[in-house]
Amino acid sequence: MSDDNQFDVVVIGGGPGGYVAAIRAAQLGLKTVCIEKRGALGGTCLNVGCIPSKALLHASETFADAQHEMGKIGVKAEGVALDLPTMMGFKEKTVKELTQGVEFLFKKNKVTYLKGAGTLLGGGKVSVALSEGGEETVSAKNIVIATGSDVARLPGIEIDEETIVSSTGALALKEVPKHLLVIGGGVIGLELGSVWQRLGAQVTVVEFMDHIVPGMDLEVSKAFRRILEKQGLVIRTSTKVSGVKKGKGGYTVTLEPAAGGEAESLKCDHVLVSVGRRPYTERLGLENAGLTLDERGRIPVDPHYQTAVAGIYAIGDVIAGPMLAHKAEEEGVACVEGIAGLKGHVDYDAIPSVVYTQPELAAVGKTEEQLKAEGLPYKVGKFPFTANAKAKTNGKTDGFVKILAHAETDRLLGCHIIGSDAGNMIAEAVLAIEFQGTAEDVALTCHAHPTLTEAMKEAALAVHGRAIHI
Repeated sequence: MSDDNQFDVVVIGGGPGGYVAAIRAAQLGLKTVCIEKRGALGGTCLNVGCIPSKALLHASETFADAQHEMGKIGVKAEGVALDLPTMMGFKEKTVKELTQGVEFLFKKNKVTYLKGAGTLLGGGKVSVALSEGGEETVSAKNIVIATGSDVARLPGIEIDEETIVSSTGALALKEVPKHLLVIGGGVIGLELGSVWQRLGAQVTVVEFMDHIVPGMDLEVSKAFRRILEKQGLVIRTSTKVSGVKKGKGGYTVTLEPAAGGEAESLKCDHVLVSVGRRPYTERLGLENAGLTLDERGRIPVDPHYQTAVAGIYAIGDVIAGPMLAHKAEEEGVACVEGIAGLKGHVDYDAIPSVVYTQPELAAVGKTEEQLKAEGLPYKVGKFPFTANAKAKTNGKTDGFVKILAHAETDRLLGCHIIGSDAGNMIAEAVLAIEFQGTAEDVALTCHAHPTLTEAMKEAALAVHGRAIHI
């Protein structure tokens, strides 16, 4: 094997975890190659996930504001109309520019980029079935598996990506559905359901659990549901889809109570299956390297992201933990820093989660339910955006900030926000948790006026019964 095919690090997968790991490895002086079969870097996130969905969320919010909100502040817009092809073109342009940007970063950092599918051969070797034809073998002392995740499917429901769609198909519909049935009330279902509801579709969300966004703080989940229903989404919880039958002009969907009971039927013309994601580990040749999966199809790793086989590492959606792009990025950096002899670290108590609806929902740390289950003493501080001056001037007063702090030490344990800019606001709480800060630390920090972030200060003051503006 020539020196050209020998590397210090081989990264399989060019998504957020993989490409960030490759860039950081190259920055540390390690000869690095990244293998990606999609033909465009950025993985699911940049190509058919986070980025295109945010583009459509922004565009649909602008459309809805022009129709229903701008007139309230004296901006008269007549004849507002939807141009769906142009909206989709905006989405695709955004995706293309960002994926090409990652390719530029590879060149800038001297990361070798191989377009193709990588398969472990064992002995530190990886075979690459090149997208343009042919095969190439590369070798390295260190191999990082960062192949991400794929759409989880439901038995008996065939996804055609035209009228029965996954998140991928829901980002590329050629027309606005008349009635979109969303199976799953998690992040993806609510975001994409919101997009098409704003653009004119009737949207029904069916969730098996007794509340939407499972895993989020229950008080926040309940308030979030009320806001979304006020916007026009129909949400059915404690309900399961037991069948989807194609008929004339659409589908008949059979719904049943999750706990059992009488079935009912519902008509729709499009179905979005958004019941989560599963690790993508197929056709990687794991068995060739002596690797096995856990009961959930994930690759077990140690605290340094090394698998049971020395020199093979795994990060992101293929290992345990939340399937989030930023979590994968942090793991990618920590993993290769460890390979380079540094001390990489990820604080899993400080990983934020965001739902990019309008308003947004953002959270970090523990929920109130988790604190009760763990028997930790805590105090709660809340502040509504109805009492925040900037929210008033923006006409975006739905939601609140909720801070959970240890009752004895005052250490910040969790923060949950429903609000128009929650995804940005949560960073302050993430930083406080990372630094093991207290509610008092946030409360004593001077926040500019008028800003939405003043609600963070007020919620922190409320932990000690000291809120000023309520």
